[in-house]
Formats: sequence, C-alpha cells, structure tokens
Amino acid sequence: MSTKEAIPEKRDTAQAAQEILEGKGSSNPLRRLLPFLGPAFIASVAYIDPGNFATNIQGGAQFGYTLLWVIVASNLMAMLIQAISAKLGIATNQNLAEQCRTHFPRGVVIGMWLLMELVAMATDLAEFLGAALGFNLLFGMPLWLAGLVTAVATFLILGLEQYGFRPLEAVIGTLIGVVSLCYLIETVLDRPDWGQVLY
Repeated sequence: MSTKEAIPEKRDTAQAAQEILEGKGSSNPLRRLLPFLGPAFIASVAYIDPGNFATNIQGGAQFGYTLLWVIVASNLMAMLIQAISAKLGIATNQNLAEQCRTHFPRGVVIGMWLLMELVAMATDLAEFLGAALGFNLLFGMPLWLAGLVTAVATFLILGLEQYGFRPLEAVIGTLIGVVSLCYLIETVLDRPDWGQVLY
C-alpha cells in the first residue's frame, strides 16, 4: 500500500475523533475512546522502553527510593510538553519540525535537524541495546544474534505502517500492555515498602 493510499486512513482517524467530539458515532464508550488512544500509545513508547528501564533500575539499585520525586517531576514536565505540542499541532495543523522550518532561518533549521538526528540516534541506540540485552538474558542468545533479532523485529514492526496507522497502533498498544502487566507483577513480587514509596 502506498503512502497516498494510507492518507485516507489518517483522515478517517481525524474524522472519527471529530465525530466523537461532536457527539456522533458509536455509543460504545470503548469504541468512542479508541481514536484517541492510538496516538497516545505511540507517544508513550518514549517512556516505556528498555533504555529507560535500565536507567531506572540502576538508579533504584543505587539510590533506593530517594529519587522517586524525579520520576514524578519529569513525567509532569513531559505531560506539559506533550499537551503544548498537541495544542500547537491542532492550532496550526503543522508539527513542531514544520513550525521550526517556518519561523527560523535555514542555517538554524539545519543545525536543529542535525542535533535532533544525533539525539534520536543516541536514544535509539540505548533502546536497541536494551532490547538486545533483554533477548540475551531471557533466551540465552549470543549478543550478536540478539542484536540481529532486535533489528529484524524493529523493521517488521515499522513495516506495519504501510498498512495504515491502526495495525501499528495495535501492535505497540499490545506490547505496552504486556510490559505494563509485567511491571505490575514485578512490583507485587518485589513487595516494596509503600511507606517509603509514598514518602
């Protein structure tokens, strides 16, 4: 399916969301919520990934509950930034990169683009290595094979986008659900001191 064929689905998603906001569409609450959840699942991947887990586990092992306030504060700041970005997109019908291209000189835009590419590579490298280490620890694979499996899985998941946004959103939502369930089970099995957690 070409990009041009996938565009109507994007319009359908926006149209479904608009109909829900206007009180039209399905009366089923879950079906009314779905057009809004897909993009949320995609955005939440930035916070639920192996690189974040490795950093958080290392910080927890080293500092205990002392730095939990950092997680709360950083999540509140991230929600604020996401809300502002969403409002900017709704108001201008442009994403942040398009806004930068419109309002900054070409040299600044190229510098920002190069910087963002470096940031994306650095964060993706941490996620890639975290996933490869996960395969290595879970299945005893050699690290080179775990890296290869991670690369193939990444390309397969990204390849779902050619079928439209919904399959990609469904797979990512399922993976996030599995990770969240595992995290809850791990939290229960670990039996944290809730007094210290809440303090």
